[in-house]
Amino acid sequence: MDRLLEIMRRLRDPETGCPWDIEQTFETIAPYTIEEAYEVSDAIERQAWEELEGELGDLLLQSVYHAAIGEEQGLFTFESVAAKISDKMVARHPHVFGDESRDKSAEQQVQDWEKIKAAERASLEQKGVLDGVALGLPALMRALKLQKRAARAGFDWTDVEDVLSKMNEETRELVEARADADPAHIEEEFGDLLFVMVNIGRHLGVDPETALRATNAKFTRRFEGIEAALAEEGRRPEDASLEEMDALWNQMKQR
Repeated sequence: MDRLLEIMRRLRDPETGCPWDIEQTFETIAPYTIEEAYEVSDAIERQAWEELEGELGDLLLQSVYHAAIGEEQGLFTFESVAAKISDKMVARHPHVFGDESRDKSAEQQVQDWEKIKAAERASLEQKGVLDGVALGLPALMRALKLQKRAARAGFDWTDVEDVLSKMNEETRELVEARADADPAHIEEEFGDLLFVMVNIGRHLGVDPETALRATNAKFTRRFEGIEAALAEEGRRPEDASLEEMDALWNQMKQR
């Protein structure tokens, strides 16, 4: 760890460092941080354990990068960052690091965790129920977090059938917006429908981000099957009709 921190200091040195690294800021590095987190997730999903080691290193570098910038601006250091997360984990696990009983279920621990987080938000003067839900989250993930927060405050449907009815309502409104041919209205209604779909997933115990990633993988797998089948005939998808590709798609589904 000391070696990695020293490498970053050398890279950021105003006189002898790397010109590109010197120019970077919190804002310019943030997209790379998000990208590296997704690459860690991708390696885990593919069970590419040898790659995971490298991807975790890349993600660690992002924390080191932000900490270096923070230290240069007198905001914080890598040591203070590590101390803060250590303090947080100890405070959020009184049943491990304190005298609270461990005799409780995982579900009860989740409830206790949320109570502790709510107290932390209150100490930060985040008084609104939705305060602190990060704006930079992927839209599906943020929608889920917003809905969970609202549900804990009692703003929620009690039955999934009610949510399904709302989905039908939003679908009709999207169809109507399309008929009006107003792009802004269409986008709004499409967003409403997506939001309700996230809510359905929540009520069914389905994580929307995970579900859509799985569907993306399924689509990729089946389309690559179409490409492979056409390649055996010396053709590409552009050379085939929609009917031919649809028939191959159904073959992939059967397999």
